[in-house]
Amino acid sequence: MKQFLLYTLKIGLLTVFIAVVLDFGYTKVFLQSSNRGKIEKVFNSKDEKYDVVILGSSRANNHFVSQMFEDKGLKTFNYGMSGGHLFEASLLLKLMIERNYQIKNVILEADLNLSNDHQAEGISAKFLPFLHESETIRRHFEKESDYMELYYIPFYRYVKYDAKIGVREVWDTAKKKPTSLLDNKGYYPLGKKPNANMKNNIANLNPLKKNQYYYEIKQLCEQKGINFIAVMTPMCGNTKGMDYFDKVKKLYPEIHNYEKVVSEDRYFSSCGHLNDAGARLFTARILKDFFNTPHK
Repeated sequence: MKQFLLYTLKIGLLTVFIAVVLDFGYTKVFLQSSNRGKIEKVFNSKDEKYDVVILGSSRANNHFVSQMFEDKGLKTFNYGMSGGHLFEASLLLKLMIERNYQIKNVILEADLNLSNDHQAEGISAKFLPFLHESETIRRHFEKESDYMELYYIPFYRYVKYDAKIGVREVWDTAKKKPTSLLDNKGYYPLGKKPNANMKNNIANLNPLKKNQYYYEIKQLCEQKGINFIAVMTPMCGNTKGMDYFDKVKKLYPEIHNYEKVVSEDRYFSSCGHLNDAGARLFTARILKDFFNTPHK
């Protein structure tokens, strides 16, 4: 019995040792990464200066053409993340502040994502390699139900989110294999899909009365002297439940409603996402309304 317990103890200690070594190795790889994603780009940089930073979900990622801002002399990057929620947008802005970014304007896409205040696990997982490296990230996650396991059990976060930060991602990161996420200054253009379904139903969505992450972004901008521009972006005309945007406006009157600015199906790749031509029309309107540039 004594030998069995000793053997079990040795196996346990070996397992912990291997987990610690793997955790250290994986984290070390991600600490060298700056060309695969927007989160790594921010974490592994400092002292960046921007006239315009764009935050939000895919409806930011696909709707704001960064180069059009740049053409007007405004240094811009689109940090919208497809699949992301305001949980991740807030943390990304906090991380920029931690990294001493100087930002003049933040444009936040705040519409459908106001309906929840939970994390998008597929996106939030990308922050986890840096959980022990950033007090900002640690604090943002500490209220999550699995925080204790993620923070204190070595290698647990890499196992749980293997599809996002596991061995394949570590391998590609170590080889410095680039992705398209940072192309076009973060803007991801969509094409026109001839057979796209131009119908949508958001009737069951309701904006939260006080989305905590929206207010975190707003308050952080106020504290840092950043001009905060919150907007609702276009949705195709054949959408049920369009009164959702009226509900948002009632709860958050400072958010500018652009959901009908572009409405023709030919400007959409899907009902909730503009194609490149539509994004350029929309971006031109934003430039005109907030940056005093002609709208053609």
